Amino acid sequence: MNHLHIENLNVSIENKTILSDFCLDIKPGEIHVIMGPNGTGKSTLSKVIMGDCHYKIEKGILMYNDHDLTKLTVDERARLGIFLGMQLPIEIEGVTGSDFLRAALREKEGDSFQLMKFVKNVNQISDKLSMDPSMIHRSLNKGFSGGEKKKNEILQMWLLEPSFVILDEIDSGLDVDSLKIVGEGVMEYYEKQKPAILLITHYQRLLDYIKPHYIHIMKDGHIVKTGDASLAREIEKKGYDLGTSIVGENR
Repeated sequence: MNHLHIENLNVSIENKTILSDFCLDIKPGEIHVIMGPNGTGKSTLSKVIMGDCHYKIEKGILMYNDHDLTKLTVDERARLGIFLGMQLPIEIEGVTGSDFLRAALREKEGDSFQLMKFVKNVNQISDKLSMDPSMIHRSLNKGFSGGEKKKNEILQMWLLEPSFVILDEIDSGLDVDSLKIVGEGVMEYYEKQKPAILLITHYQRLLDYIKPHYIHIMKDGHIVKTGDASLAREIEKKGYDLGTSIVGENR
C-alpha cells in the first residue's frame, strides 16, 4: 500500500498560515502534479509530508496508509517508504555520497545489505543517469552543478526504492538534456516499482517525460482546480488565471 490522504490540513510557520483546508488523496500507483504561483504553499506541502519541524500543523488529517504522519518523525516516515527529492539539495562537507547511501541502505536492509550489490547498482544507475560514477565518492553535492544535484536525488530514489515519491521542482536548474534524463529516469522507476508520486513543478515541459494521472492548481494554500494532463498545457498557454472551476474529478 502507498496511499496518502490529506483532509482539511492547516499549516502555519511563524504565525503565518501557509496551507488552508488543504485536501488531497493519492492512491497507490497514481502520479499527481501540483502547479501554482510562487508562494502558494507547494514546497511547504512537501516539507510537511516529510516532517519538517519548522512548520506547525494547526489541524487536519495527514495519513499514509494506516499511519498518522503527524505523530511520526522524519526517519519514521522515511522507513515507511516516503522519499523527498528536494528543490535545493543540501551540501554536506566531509560526507561522501557513497557514505550517505550506504548508511541509509544499511538502516533499511539491516543484515541483508550487500556491499557488492550496492556498488553494482550505483554504477548501473549512474550510467543510466549519465553521471560520472566517481561523483559518489565526493562530498555530498559539494561543488555539484544544479543538474548534477538533481540527478543525484534521482540516484538516491533508485537505490532506496521508496513506495511514495515526492519530487519538489526536480526540474529547476536543468538544461534540456538533463531534463530529459531526469524525467525519463523518474518514469522508468515508476514503470518498474509503481510507486505513488507527488510532483511539484512550474512547467509543462517536465510532463513530456513524466505522465501524470491528475494535475492540480494550487492557490492561497489549497487546491482550486483539478484536471488531467491537458490542464498543464492550458496553464502553459494562459497562465494560472483559469478560474476556480473543477476540470475532471476533484481529488
